[in-house]
Amino acid sequence: MKKNILLVFTFLILVSFISCSDSRKNLYVLPKNAVKLLAGEDGKVWKIAWRYNDGIRMNMAGCFLTYRITYYPDMTIKDNGEEHENCGSTLLGTWEIVTYKNGKSYLKWNSDQLPEIMNTKDSRKYFKILQLDRDTLKLQFRHKQFSSESTFIDTFVPEHIEIKDRNFHR
Repeated sequence: MKKNILLVFTFLILVSFISCSDSRKNLYVLPKNAVKLLAGEDGKVWKIAWRYNDGIRMNMAGCFLTYRITYYPDMTIKDNGEEHENCGSTLLGTWEIVTYKNGKSYLKWNSDQLPEIMNTKDSRKYFKILQLDRDTLKLQFRHKQFSSESTFIDTFVPEHIEIKDRNFHR
């Protein structure tokens, strides 16, 4: 009986060790210079290269093609919504990077405009950072679109980088 209990206990410890190490292995570690990568020296303009909605690639037509967001080193953000017809109001707000004890890092936006723009009740929005380097910002977030909430993954690139096939339904 003691041998069986010891065997079960050893098995449970082994399973928990494997589970914990697997989740840590897949954890994205934010670079030390994340703020500079995101905002540059004087502000960095990003555009959406690809968007996935619950794993399905979305067409990048209309406002998606013209959308730009600028992150500034003073921790403010501004997008270009009002610069294009029917693309909504311009988002103005602040941003910060938040890393939790579990090691996951999030980009947090703060703006009184978020409830209207993001169809939420909150004036803050969290985006899980999946990748951040000089040429790529990949974010995952939940968003209520139409009648249900979806998981989106947006891949942004600096404005000057040309991305072929953004409007792939053309």
